[in-house]
Amino acid sequence: MLDHIGLTVTDFDRARRFFDAALEPLGIGIVMEVTAEQTGGDPYIGYGSGGRPYFWIGTGGPATGRVHVALTAHDRAGVDAFYAAAMAHGGRDNGPPGIRAHYHPTYYGAFVLDPDGHNIEAVCHAPE
Repeated sequence: MLDHIGLTVTDFDRARRFFDAALEPLGIGIVMEVTAEQTGGDPYIGYGSGGRPYFWIGTGGPATGRVHVALTAHDRAGVDAFYAAAMAHGGRDNGPPGIRAHYHPTYYGAFVLDPDGHNIEAVCHAPE
């Protein structure tokens, strides 16, 4: 089980605007911010819920490759809202909301590429 994951971003402010908007429909928001002054180098933002940051972005080094991160949505409407918000805030389509029956019959997901090309997914496993 993962405790948290972090993505390197090339433009911190642009990434913050994107993730603030895209993660809000999933009930995920900023839990913690660590400034460049505190780290002695680069700023970081920890997104999460329930007071626990589990999804981090920061500029700590060069982006060396794209990653895929799937975040849980409480329902299919959350997946739809994630996709709409992400697309409206600089995301690029990588698979619109819909059933992905090749994973399992109720796998409902949407995929967007963030401004750095990371494949960010929202998924709901509930049967409607």
